[in-house]
Amino acid sequence: MAVPDYQSIMLPLLQFAGDKQEHSLRETIEALAEVFSLSDEDRKQLLPSGRQATFDNRVGWARTYLAKAGLLQTPRRGYYRISDQGLKVLQQKPGKIDNAFLRQYPEFIAFQAKRVMPEETDNNQEDDSTKTPEEIMEEAYQQVRQDLATELLEMVRDYSPAFFERLVVDLLVKMGYGGTRKEAGKAIGTSGDEGIDGIINEDRLGLDIVYIQAKRWQNTVTRPEIQKFAGALQGQRAKKGIFITTSNFSDGARDYVSRIDSKIVLIDGDTLSQLMIDYNVGVNTVASYDLKRIDLDYFTEA
Repeated sequence: MAVPDYQSIMLPLLQFAGDKQEHSLRETIEALAEVFSLSDEDRKQLLPSGRQATFDNRVGWARTYLAKAGLLQTPRRGYYRISDQGLKVLQQKPGKIDNAFLRQYPEFIAFQAKRVMPEETDNNQEDDSTKTPEEIMEEAYQQVRQDLATELLEMVRDYSPAFFERLVVDLLVKMGYGGTRKEAGKAIGTSGDEGIDGIINEDRLGLDIVYIQAKRWQNTVTRPEIQKFAGALQGQRAKKGIFITTSNFSDGARDYVSRIDSKIVLIDGDTLSQLMIDYNVGVNTVASYDLKRIDLDYFTEA
């Protein structure tokens, strides 16, 4: 089944804690994965940042919300257990527990009042999203990033081929290729061989050479273009090449590079813009936010 949202996890989590024993978050995650019959693929699903499993994150937030409502308590570092209030809730045998259910507890209302809400409804009540706060933040970040990538690619397409060649140099140098920008810049656009726009050192010591083809195109790059580039590599007895375009590649082109001996990396417009963002080429940082958690080790008494 699909990974459940954090509100759907609340009741099973409280039921799991109903044995009145102390439980760790990791133990809870493993137990609830069995309750929801999650597959290995479900368990491997990650948040947009790729830094935490989605299910683990949602279990953590379900536990936090139940604790804020007073249904769980923390007897010692890293462990929780059900409270007397939580036992009373289980005795009521509720059909579900969600944010609306938890609002009957003043502690939870006070907790919500201190939070910065991502959006509000007309009646000023919190939007009961099925996403955790971290998911909301990460999805918003990914949307801002994608909008930036789209705008960035449109600007690159509007500039001259010479500008695009300089951009390619800057990006590859930022990624660790070519040594200095001056050395890399001399290599681009000077090869003169059919199908090759330039060469660049794979590393700062120049132990290997990478051949480059850069196309500031609107149309899809098809297999014949890649075949021509591969032929040019063979003519140079080269085995490594990068084909960069502001457009995209056909399925035939991608299939072709997967079948030949030469290692050719295809970088389409979407990938190019994402790399520019990752390596700060043509963009700058206007704000940054650090997401922090409690350092439980700090609060361990000697």
